[in-house]
Amino acid sequence: MSFVKRNTVLSTRPGRPIPQVVPASEKKQPAPGIRPSPLDGRPTTSTGTSSLDQLLAGHGGLPLGTCLLIEEQGTTDFSGILLRYYAAQGLVQGHHVHLVGYPPEWRHQLPGVAAPGSKVWPAQSAPAPEEKMKIAWRYEALGNTATAGTSEKGTAGQGTFCNSFDLSKRLSPSACKGSLHPTPSTCPPMFDQPSPLPSSPFRTIIKHLQAKLSLSPSTDIHRIVVPSILLPSLYSPQCAQPSEVLQFLHGMRALLRQYPNQLTAIITLPTTLYPRSSGLVRWMELLCDGVIELIPLPANPGAPPPPSSSSRSGAASGPDKNDQAPQGLLQVHTLPVYHEKGGGGAGAGSFRETLSFSLSASRGLVIKPYSLPPLEEEEKKEKAEGSKGKKEGIEF
Repeated sequence: MSFVKRNTVLSTRPGRPIPQVVPASEKKQPAPGIRPSPLDGRPTTSTGTSSLDQLLAGHGGLPLGTCLLIEEQGTTDFSGILLRYYAAQGLVQGHHVHLVGYPPEWRHQLPGVAAPGSKVWPAQSAPAPEEKMKIAWRYEALGNTATAGTSEKGTAGQGTFCNSFDLSKRLSPSACKGSLHPTPSTCPPMFDQPSPLPSSPFRTIIKHLQAKLSLSPSTDIHRIVVPSILLPSLYSPQCAQPSEVLQFLHGMRALLRQYPNQLTAIITLPTTLYPRSSGLVRWMELLCDGVIELIPLPANPGAPPPPSSSSRSGAASGPDKNDQAPQGLLQVHTLPVYHEKGGGGAGAGSFRETLSFSLSASRGLVIKPYSLPPLEEEEKKEKAEGSKGKKEGIEF
C-alpha cells in the first residue's frame, strides 16, 4: 500500500528538484570547425584532409586534446603537405595556429581555398540509378567511407567542417579568419657558436605556448604545428638530445591534457634520420596519441611525368589519370581509443589492410586501400584470347 496520493505528481514533492529545460537558443554552440565525434561525442576538428579525418579511429576528425605524429621515409615532403592543409584549415576556420621551427613567412606556402565553381572543385553528382544499393530502400542513403569525406567539403563559410584546397594557389589574407603565431626560434643565432644555448629552445617554446593558452578565452581553438622535428636544418644540436625532445613532448602532452577542449597538435618526423628501431623514436611514439607512417613508392620510369602546377590549373575537363596511381603506402601504428570497447569504428580495419595515398592539386592527399594493378602482359594476353575466341566463333 502506497502512502502517496494518486493525484500527487512525484516531481512536485517537497525536497525533490524540478528539472529545468534549457531552450535550444540558450545551449552553447560549438566553435567554428568543431563537431562532436560520432563514437562518443567528443569535440573533433578537421585536419584539412578528408581521407585522413575518416582514418582517425572513426571519429571523423582529430579529437581535441590529442596529438598526431606523422612519420615519413625518404626525402619527399608528403607530411609537410599534410601540415600545410592542417594549418590552412585552422586559419580558415578562425583558429590560432602556433608554428614551431619555421619563420612566419611560411604562411605564404599554404594552399588556397578552392572555389565551388572552379575546375579543381570535386564534383558531387547524384549517383546513377544502377549504382544505387540493391539491399533495401532505407540503406540507399548510406555511402562509401572513401567518399564520405567529400560531402563534408564546401565553401569557407559557416558550417563547413573540412574545406577543399588548391595546391596551385596560395591562401589569401581575406580567407584567413584565424591568426598565425610564430614561436621562438629553435636554431642557434650563429653556426660558429662555441657552446650550446644557455636555455633550451624547447622549454622556451613550452613556456610561450603556456602563456598564450592561459591568456586565451576558453572558446578559442588552438593548433600546434611542429614540422620535421629534430631536423638539423631547423633545430639546433641541443634539441636532438633525448632529454630535451622527450621533455618537450611531455610538456606538450601536459598542455593537451590541461586544455582538452581547445588544443590539438600534429608533429612530423623524418625516419630516414631517426629510424623507428631507435629507442628515442619509440619513446616519442608513446608520448603521442596517434602515429602513422608514410612510405613513398619509387617512381615508375615508364610512366609519363606528372603535370605541373600550371597544367593542373588549366582547363582540364576531367580528373588526371596520373593522380589515380598510388604514390606511397601508409601504415597505421596507433590511433586514438577512448572507451572500453576499443573504439575504431570504420577505421578499425585500417590496422589489417594495406593503405596507399596519392597527391594531386584537385583532390589533395587521398588515402585509400592499396591494390596491385593488373600486369600489362596479362591484359594483352586476355584481350588476344578474347578476340581469338570471337573470331573462331564467327567462322564456325
